[in-house]
Amino acid sequence: MGVAGCSENDRPLDPPVRFEGDIFGTFYQVTIMDPLTLGESRELEEGFLAELEDVDQAMSTYRDDAELIAFNEAPLEEWQPLSNELIEVLAISQSVAEASHGAFDITVGDLVNLWSFGPGARPEEVPSDDALAEQLAQVGFDAVEVDTQNMQARRTRDVFVDLSAVAKGHATDQVAAYLDQQGLEHYLVNLGGDLIARGLRDEDAQTPWRIGIEVPEDGQQRAQHVIPLVGPALESISVATSGDYRNYFEVDGERFSHTIDPRTGRPVTHQVASTSVFHPSNAWADAWATALLVVGEQEAMQMAIENNLKALLLVREGEQWRSIASPEFVNYFGETLVDELGIEQLSAPAPTNQPVTGE
Repeated sequence: MGVAGCSENDRPLDPPVRFEGDIFGTFYQVTIMDPLTLGESRELEEGFLAELEDVDQAMSTYRDDAELIAFNEAPLEEWQPLSNELIEVLAISQSVAEASHGAFDITVGDLVNLWSFGPGARPEEVPSDDALAEQLAQVGFDAVEVDTQNMQARRTRDVFVDLSAVAKGHATDQVAAYLDQQGLEHYLVNLGGDLIARGLRDEDAQTPWRIGIEVPEDGQQRAQHVIPLVGPALESISVATSGDYRNYFEVDGERFSHTIDPRTGRPVTHQVASTSVFHPSNAWADAWATALLVVGEQEAMQMAIENNLKALLLVREGEQWRSIASPEFVNYFGETLVDELGIEQLSAPAPTNQPVTGE
């Protein structure tokens, strides 16, 4: 490389430095406030795109060469050696599945397809009771066993494992971990709405990163709450949001949500429209946000208390919206901010003598 090329690579860039593109059928945005040269920015982009490619190679359900597809096609009852990355995400998924009493379930994919929400094109129609019962008999997170000590897993029933509700969160974590390894201290990663922030938006002015929690209204995007993403000692914090308001179909005037309850095999019917979970790991936040959206307001808050989750729910009330925060959310962000945003707090812990599955 000539002198001109070297000097160009050494050129300092004015912050923020932003990277944007498409990945996993959605978008990525990486914003960095640390001082960077042009050459450093190019190396960073190449590095975090390689991290995203690794996640896609491991967990995509759209790639014939994906590790997850090979796992799904492997013989039943036979242990399969898997990559550290896939084992980690499977272990997180199974942990949340157990703690949520099956509200989160990575084997629900065939049920989702049955309701016309999967990748395959199907007519928008309500499945028959017999078809639902047949599919529901197969679904269940107990059909997947994970051996983290020996880095292997197996399926004990013919289920299709789909990690789409957690893989994007894991990918967000991987990009952040890569940026940490490069010594960066002030950044925001946004992968299709899964976010993780570290440091400050403006270090001189001590301005935190801020994210908007979107009001779930059809056909428009509007922030219901703007929340600063800053933790003690500027630790990283992430947020994942699940919502039922963009993907649905109607039959005879009845709306069917794309959020399927793995325990019943049917779309949810409660009034919770979106759930946001704040957590150091976006993979955990992603999985928990899905679980809380499945169970509805009372069970969601009970689960949040039992699992010390920083959770924020938006609940439909006619044409209006009500926001409610878990105790851990209030403890973390402070009562002052919660009051300013008009978010409800639980006055007392949810009762613990009721089964969280509603059974």
